[in-house]
Amino acid sequence: MRTPISDQILAVAGALFYTEGIRAVGIDRIIDETRIAKATLYRHFPSKDHLVAAYLSQRHARVIRSLRDVTGTALSPRDQIALIFQQLFEKADSPEFCGCAFALAVAEYGDSERVVSVARQHKSAVRDIFKAVLAHTGVPTDQPVAHLALLYEGALATVAVGRDPQAVLLARDCALAVFDLAIGSNHPPKETKQ
Repeated sequence: MRTPISDQILAVAGALFYTEGIRAVGIDRIIDETRIAKATLYRHFPSKDHLVAAYLSQRHARVIRSLRDVTGTALSPRDQIALIFQQLFEKADSPEFCGCAFALAVAEYGDSERVVSVARQHKSAVRDIFKAVLAHTGVPTDQPVAHLALLYEGALATVAVGRDPQAVLLARDCALAVFDLAIGSNHPPKETKQ
Protein backbone atom coordinates (compact mmCIF):
# COMPACT_ATOMS: atom_id res chain seq x y z
CA MET A 1 0.00 0.00 0.00
CA ARG A 2 1.32 3.41 -0.99
CA THR A 3 2.02 6.01 1.70
CA PRO A 4 -0.24 9.07 1.36
CA ILE A 5 1.63 12.06 -0.08
CA SER A 6 0.89 14.18 3.01
CA ASP A 7 2.62 11.53 5.17
CA GLN A 8 5.59 11.49 2.79
CA ILE A 9 5.88 15.27 3.01
CA LEU A 10 5.63 15.18 6.81
CA ALA A 11 8.27 12.45 7.07
CA VAL A 12 10.77 14.40 4.97
CA ALA A 13 9.97 17.79 6.50
CA GLY A 14 9.97 16.41 10.04
CA ALA A 15 13.38 14.78 9.68
CA LEU A 16 14.85 17.95 8.16
CA PHE A 17 13.23 20.31 10.68
CA TYR A 18 14.44 18.25 13.62
CA THR A 19 18.02 17.71 12.48
CA GLU A 20 18.74 20.95 10.58
CA GLY A 21 16.32 23.46 12.05
CA ILE A 22 13.01 24.89 10.91
CA ARG A 23 14.35 28.21 9.63
CA ALA A 24 17.28 26.52 7.86
CA VAL A 25 15.00 24.25 5.83
CA GLY A 26 13.03 26.00 3.13
CA ILE A 27 9.95 24.81 1.30
CA ASP A 28 11.99 24.33 -1.90
CA ARG A 29 14.29 21.88 -0.10
CA ILE A 30 11.30 19.84 1.10
CA ILE A 31 9.84 19.85 -2.41
CA ASP A 32 13.17 18.64 -3.85
CA GLU A 33 13.58 15.92 -1.22
CA THR A 34 10.03 14.60 -1.64
CA ARG A 35 10.14 14.98 -5.45
CA ILE A 36 6.76 16.67 -5.66
CA ALA A 37 5.43 19.81 -7.27
CA LYS A 38 5.14 22.97 -5.20
CA ALA A 39 1.38 22.97 -5.84
CA THR A 40 1.15 19.47 -4.34
CA LEU A 41 2.83 20.57 -1.13
CA TYR A 42 0.63 23.66 -0.84
CA ARG A 43 -2.48 21.61 -1.53
CA HIS A 44 -1.73 19.58 1.61
CA PHE A 45 -0.10 22.33 3.69
CA PRO A 46 -1.16 25.91 2.80
CA SER A 47 1.97 27.42 4.39
CA LYS A 48 5.21 26.51 6.10
CA ASP A 49 3.48 27.45 9.35
CA HIS A 50 0.87 24.73 8.71
CA LEU A 51 3.58 22.23 7.80
CA VAL A 52 5.59 22.90 10.98
CA ALA A 53 2.45 22.61 13.12
CA ALA A 54 1.53 19.33 11.39
CA TYR A 55 5.04 17.96 11.98
CA LEU A 56 4.80 18.85 15.66
CA SER A 57 1.28 17.44 15.96
CA GLN A 58 2.44 14.16 14.46
CA ARG A 59 5.43 14.04 16.80
CA HIS A 60 3.18 14.93 19.74
CA ALA A 61 0.88 11.99 18.97
CA ARG A 62 3.83 9.60 18.73
CA VAL A 63 5.46 10.73 22.00
CA ILE A 64 2.22 10.75 23.98
CA ARG A 65 1.26 7.31 22.64
CA SER A 66 4.63 6.00 23.82
CA LEU A 67 4.16 7.54 27.27
CA ARG A 68 0.61 6.20 27.54
CA ASP A 69 1.93 2.75 26.68
CA VAL A 70 4.03 3.01 29.84
CA THR A 71 1.09 4.13 31.98
CA GLY A 72 -0.96 1.25 30.61
CA THR A 73 1.46 -1.34 31.96
CA ALA A 74 0.93 -3.32 35.14
CA LEU A 75 4.03 -1.72 36.66
CA SER A 76 3.79 0.17 39.92
CA PRO A 77 3.56 3.99 39.62
CA ARG A 78 7.18 4.28 40.79
CA ASP A 79 8.33 1.81 38.14
CA GLN A 80 6.29 3.63 35.48
CA ILE A 81 8.14 6.86 36.30
CA ALA A 82 11.46 5.02 36.10
CA LEU A 83 10.47 3.54 32.72
CA ILE A 84 9.43 6.93 31.32
CA PHE A 85 12.90 8.28 32.08
CA GLN A 86 14.57 5.07 30.88
CA GLN A 87 12.88 5.40 27.50
CA LEU A 88 13.95 9.04 27.31
CA PHE A 89 17.51 7.96 28.10
CA GLU A 90 17.42 5.42 25.26
CA LYS A 91 16.28 8.13 22.81
CA ALA A 92 18.84 10.61 24.13
CA ASP A 93 21.63 8.05 23.82
CA SER A 94 21.49 8.31 20.04
CA PRO A 95 23.56 10.47 17.68
CA GLU A 96 20.31 11.61 16.01
CA PHE A 97 18.95 13.09 19.25
CA CYS A 98 18.79 16.90 19.09
CA GLY A 99 16.67 17.61 22.16
CA CYS A 100 13.02 18.47 22.54
CA ALA A 101 11.46 19.13 19.13
CA PHE A 102 8.84 21.37 20.74
CA ALA A 103 11.33 23.57 22.59
CA LEU A 104 13.45 23.78 19.45
CA ALA A 105 10.42 24.79 17.38
CA VAL A 106 9.36 27.51 19.80
CA ALA A 107 12.93 28.82 20.02
CA GLU A 108 13.09 29.07 16.23
CA TYR A 109 9.52 29.65 15.22
CA GLY A 110 7.95 31.16 18.34
CA ASP A 111 6.31 33.95 16.38
CA SER A 112 3.82 31.39 15.06
CA GLU A 113 0.83 31.06 17.36
CA ARG A 114 -0.03 27.78 15.63
CA VAL A 115 3.38 26.29 16.48
CA VAL A 116 3.40 27.65 20.04
CA SER A 117 -0.08 26.24 20.60
CA VAL A 118 0.98 22.72 19.58
CA ALA A 119 4.09 22.95 21.79
CA ARG A 120 2.03 24.08 24.79
CA GLN A 121 -0.48 21.32 24.17
CA HIS A 122 2.37 18.81 24.17
CA LYS A 123 3.91 20.08 27.40
CA SER A 124 0.50 19.99 29.07
CA ALA A 125 -0.08 16.42 27.87
CA VAL A 126 3.30 15.28 29.26
CA ARG A 127 2.37 16.83 32.59
CA ASP A 128 -0.98 14.99 32.42
CA ILE A 129 0.89 11.70 31.95
CA PHE A 130 2.73 12.25 35.24
CA LYS A 131 -0.56 13.28 36.85
CA ALA A 132 -2.16 10.02 35.66
CA VAL A 133 0.70 7.99 37.13
CA LEU A 134 0.44 9.72 40.49
CA ALA A 135 -3.36 9.51 40.53
CA HIS A 136 -3.01 5.82 41.41
CA THR A 137 -1.09 6.60 44.59
CA GLY A 138 -3.57 8.73 46.50
CA VAL A 139 -0.96 11.48 46.70
CA PRO A 140 -2.06 15.10 46.22
CA THR A 141 -0.58 15.56 42.76
CA ASP A 142 -0.06 19.24 41.96
CA GLN A 143 3.41 19.81 43.36
CA PRO A 144 4.92 16.36 42.64
CA VAL A 145 3.53 16.46 39.08
CA ALA A 146 5.09 19.89 38.53
CA HIS A 147 8.42 18.58 39.84
CA LEU A 148 8.35 15.44 37.67
CA ALA A 149 7.44 17.38 34.53
CA LEU A 150 10.19 19.90 35.24
CA LEU A 151 12.74 17.12 35.70
CA TYR A 152 11.65 15.57 32.40
CA GLU A 153 11.91 18.91 30.58
CA GLY A 154 15.21 19.71 32.27
CA ALA A 155 16.65 16.37 31.19
CA LEU A 156 15.69 17.08 27.59
CA ALA A 157 17.30 20.52 27.67
CA THR A 158 20.44 19.36 29.47
CA VAL A 159 21.08 16.54 27.02
CA ALA A 160 20.49 18.83 24.04
CA VAL A 161 23.12 21.28 25.27
CA GLY A 162 25.58 19.01 27.07
CA ARG A 163 25.26 16.01 24.74
CA ASP A 164 25.48 13.69 27.77
CA PRO A 165 22.51 11.29 28.00
CA GLN A 166 23.55 10.40 31.56
CA ALA A 167 21.71 13.58 32.58
CA VAL A 168 18.47 11.70 31.95
CA LEU A 169 19.47 9.02 34.44
CA LEU A 170 20.27 11.69 37.00
CA ALA A 171 16.85 13.25 36.34
CA ARG A 172 15.30 9.78 36.76
CA ASP A 173 16.94 9.39 40.16
CA CYS A 174 15.68 12.83 41.18
CA ALA A 175 12.19 11.96 39.90
CA LEU A 176 12.15 8.78 41.97
CA ALA A 177 13.25 10.78 45.02
CA VAL A 178 10.39 13.23 44.38
CA PHE A 179 8.00 10.28 44.12
CA ASP A 180 9.30 8.67 47.31
CA LEU A 181 9.08 11.96 49.18
CA ALA A 182 5.52 12.55 47.95
CA ILE A 183 4.44 9.06 48.99
CA GLY A 184 6.23 9.36 52.33
CA SER A 185 4.68 12.73 53.13
CA ASN A 186 1.24 11.39 52.26
CA HIS A 187 1.69 8.41 54.58
CA PRO A 188 3.57 9.66 57.65
CA PRO A 189 4.98 6.98 59.94
CA LYS A 190 2.62 5.85 62.67
CA GLU A 191 3.44 6.96 66.17
CA THR A 192 4.55 4.16 68.43
CA LYS A 193 3.07 3.86 71.90
CA GLN A 194 5.52 4.04 74.73
